[in-house]
Amino acid sequence: MSTHDDIAAANESLWQDLARQGCDYTTPWLDLDVDLLRRYAAGQIDPAPDRLAPMHPASVLANVAGKDVLCLASGGGQQSAAFGLLGARVTVVDLAEGQLEGDRKAAAHYGYPIRTIPADMRDLSCLSESFDLVFQAPSMAYVPDVRPVYAGVSRVLRPGGRYRVSFSNPATEFVDCEDWDGQGYRITRPYADRVRRRADGGVEFRHYLRDVFNGLIEVGLSIEHVEEHPDHPRQDPLAQPGGWAHWLTYVTGFVIVARKK
Repeated sequence: MSTHDDIAAANESLWQDLARQGCDYTTPWLDLDVDLLRRYAAGQIDPAPDRLAPMHPASVLANVAGKDVLCLASGGGQQSAAFGLLGARVTVVDLAEGQLEGDRKAAAHYGYPIRTIPADMRDLSCLSESFDLVFQAPSMAYVPDVRPVYAGVSRVLRPGGRYRVSFSNPATEFVDCEDWDGQGYRITRPYADRVRRRADGGVEFRHYLRDVFNGLIEVGLSIEHVEEHPDHPRQDPLAQPGGWAHWLTYVTGFVIVARKK
């Protein structure tokens, strides 16, 4: 990895720690129901089962058997497990070795091959091959500029290939579970603030909509689909304010699916 600045170092350390702690985003999916997964990929289940909600929209899972899929900044043995079980040839690029270990654990558990590469999403020079699909989890908040990521994705995508990328809503980028005030989650930082250094050492960035969408167009990708994350309709009557299940009904992000022309 040729790009390893202070931002990468801080966020690599953060995700190494989270992987050691076993937080939700670092725990491999070792209990996937393959039949349920196939039916979801075929568009036969709506809304998505809770476990598969991060794989939204289901169309990105359709017809991936025998295809080359890159899970970008999406380590942990979760998304890669879904693609691997559906017969895709999966490569995972992630900053944290602890996350990649989860992908290798899931592959060994289910018995499919996988390739894992420790690298920064902003520098995909480690990849000489091309892909039919690039799937990126909600990880863009950990880089200051979307454009280097987009440029790398465009280079490794085959003509007609698709890029699925997830974002937080920029208006609520820095709103946390702890920001509940008894009536709602408070926005406490001006929209002009684009960077936040977290107490746990992580560094996060707000990406404006002009950059998110115009950046895709600038690298030759055609936007096909935009949709909110499917978390907000999932009303859990037992969810307590200040927890993720409650927070997600108030604060959501969105998914973009784009295609290389």
